[in-house]
Amino acid sequence: MNELDPRAVIAREPMHYRQVIAIAVATALNALDGFDVLSISFAAPGISKEWGIDRAALGLVLSMELIGMGIGALVLGAMADRVGRRPTILGCLVIMASGMFLASTAQTLPILSAYRLFTGLGIGGMLAATNAIVAECANARRRNLSVAIMAGGYPMGAIVGGSIAAVLLGTTGRWQSVFEFGALMTALFIPLVLWLVPETIAFLLHKRPAGALEKINRTMVRQGRAPLTALPPRDEQPRRFSIGQFFAPGIAGVTTLLILAYFAHMMTFYFLVKWIPKIVVDMGFPPASAGGVLVWANVGGASGSIVLSLLTQKFGVRPLVIGAMTCGAVAVTVFGQGFTTLASLSIIACIGGFFTNAATAGLYAVIAQSFPASLRAGGTGLVIGIGRAGAASGPIVAGLMFAGGSSLQFVALVMGCGTLVGAIALGLVRYRENTIA
Repeated sequence: MNELDPRAVIAREPMHYRQVIAIAVATALNALDGFDVLSISFAAPGISKEWGIDRAALGLVLSMELIGMGIGALVLGAMADRVGRRPTILGCLVIMASGMFLASTAQTLPILSAYRLFTGLGIGGMLAATNAIVAECANARRRNLSVAIMAGGYPMGAIVGGSIAAVLLGTTGRWQSVFEFGALMTALFIPLVLWLVPETIAFLLHKRPAGALEKINRTMVRQGRAPLTALPPRDEQPRRFSIGQFFAPGIAGVTTLLILAYFAHMMTFYFLVKWIPKIVVDMGFPPASAGGVLVWANVGGASGSIVLSLLTQKFGVRPLVIGAMTCGAVAVTVFGQGFTTLASLSIIACIGGFFTNAATAGLYAVIAQSFPASLRAGGTGLVIGIGRAGAASGPIVAGLMFAGGSSLQFVALVMGCGTLVGAIALGLVRYRENTIA
């Protein structure tokens, strides 16, 4: 990369506070994702009681936004590489706010499922775009740390939002209030993004839309850096998005193994976070207490993200993720082994959340630096999009196993194996960090 290229400047120089703000907003957006995804989990006990649905049907509705996330990550992730990270995020916010509000008006299970699928489209596209923004705003030294912190926003959103949801459920007794709150918070992020998040310089240099030089210079000046007199030479010509690009020689193995690792890990992760409230309610505890156990799982998740992000400053991110996945498999299995008090359930859920979310945070860092700028959002979207099938299948498979008479102990053992398979797949990746170009 040319030393006069602003991407090289950003990579080697200390981060300006405006870069930190953009990363902070992306982290907050991921926190919003965390609440929006888990809102159905907080509402599930009330929905199940009001509508009288069984575990198999509940498992399906718990997975609908995860299916939407897979589609959204693939389709809207590719859009972020065509039209930009910023407009994609704004569009996703509109989709998410609309979907959350519509969910609060649903009167039947099929209608609610459709609204959750629609909401998931926005969540999936948001995740791909924010991952790209953080990777492109951070300097080389703090890139892994920044991406891991961004991923840590997810459980923070579940903690804060879940605590508020528990209060809303206890006060109103209406599961709809969870979605109403989510819709309002999502809508409030639209002006925040317009104000604080510019288009990334890496995207503008690659795509070169009309006014690219002016937009780049505006960002450079705001960051206290010298403006450009002209755009640097292109590194490569922009290419039309094609799935085949990610399975070309030299990158196909990395793409395939990352998809498998993400798929298998998400099966385990979303079994844990989606089924905790229903499992705890079925043990005889009230919905508000069940939501509290899920909050503790996300307290562990937030802690895991922070610890892993700090460890990436001293150790390689891939071995850290493999270790977290292995420990997560053990913790999820142990969760199903006969704990009957809220305190013990909360503790093991916290431990499970610590390792599984630490692994998720590290996976995003690995994915982000595995693709060049021309393919980054699309590559992230592809891995997340196909991998989200694992996320969707986790709650569904668990629901079918429960409905078929399987014990919690057996279901937890089977579902815990997913993230272990992910660890093996990640260990087979012939990984070499790419520069953010």
